[in-house]
Amino acid sequence: MTTQNAINWPEKYLPGTGDNFVSNEVIVQGVTAERVWRYLTDTSTWEGYYDRITAVDFPEGGGPVLRDGIVFTFEPVGFPDVRTQYAQVVEYQAPGDGVPGRLSWTAEQEGTTEERLDVLHAWLVEDLPGGRVRVLTQETQIGRPAAELAAQTPNPMLNGHQAWLDGLVKAASGGVGG
Repeated sequence: MTTQNAINWPEKYLPGTGDNFVSNEVIVQGVTAERVWRYLTDTSTWEGYYDRITAVDFPEGGGPVLRDGIVFTFEPVGFPDVRTQYAQVVEYQAPGDGVPGRLSWTAEQEGTTEERLDVLHAWLVEDLPGGRVRVLTQETQIGRPAAELAAQTPNPMLNGHQAWLDGLVKAASGGVGG
């Protein structure tokens, strides 16, 4: 029997307590957690494999590689009512021998009460037996724009995160952006 790791959730963002929650996962062979981690944490590679994020910037310096506590901004593409996100990495643990990679950031969209958006986007990257790697990404969103996304079928955020996962794995495997 194998037990898989899970995302560490701050209470404010517990799945099911916000206005929108999405979960996407892939398990693949032929790539390592270390290689996936490199493409996930180096924001300069994002636009090469994921076309729904642009204008990644580090207003307080640092970057393009994410690390614990770093502040960054980005612009989501293709999500109505979602604008520039102001983000900060709140969990960062690189994958290692028997240790999953953990990355999460909070992000906010400022504006009126109707425009505000508050999210926690979390990633888990781990090597599995048999030369496999598991990449899990989950996000809890709070705010009216999130509720509007959740009411759509299919949920645009679910599809957007799947595209991110697929592009990330392809890039880490030496495909587009790799």
